Amino acid sequence: MTTADLARSVLPDERAIAAATESSRQIAAFVSTKLDTQRIELIDEAQQRQAVELPTFALRLLGEILSELALGNTVKVVPIHAELTTQEGADMLNVSRPHLVKLLDDGQIPHTKTGSHRRIKFTDIMAYKADRDRASQAAMEELAAQAQELNMGY
Repeated sequence: MTTADLARSVLPDERAIAAATESSRQIAAFVSTKLDTQRIELIDEAQQRQAVELPTFALRLLGEILSELALGNTVKVVPIHAELTTQEGADMLNVSRPHLVKLLDDGQIPHTKTGSHRRIKFTDIMAYKADRDRASQAAMEELAAQAQELNMGY
């Protein structure tokens, strides 16, 4: 399996943000199509044109990436079959590495061990995060309903 490299991250500068803003708008016009593929044209430094055929879903993904860059965010593309280190997984969950290791050891998130190193599938981290987010949302809705019942004014 592929190990993700989440350590490399570069924030876009003002010029990149401006380019991402404009290109994401232009791509948005083409991704609403029902076509399976789209052709785009690339121009190299020597002004040579090269047409490239992309799956429409890849062009849609590119548009989402550009939209995030336009907001000044850094973007990482992680293959769903990638394996993460405990630090990378902890960063994705916004928890400490020791807390994640406890979750792994308690069996709350599946993982494998290579020697003394734990590896977690990206999909398993995302499934745990989705479950955690659903539970958090349910608790907030319950608290809000309770506040309404008690006429607490918020």
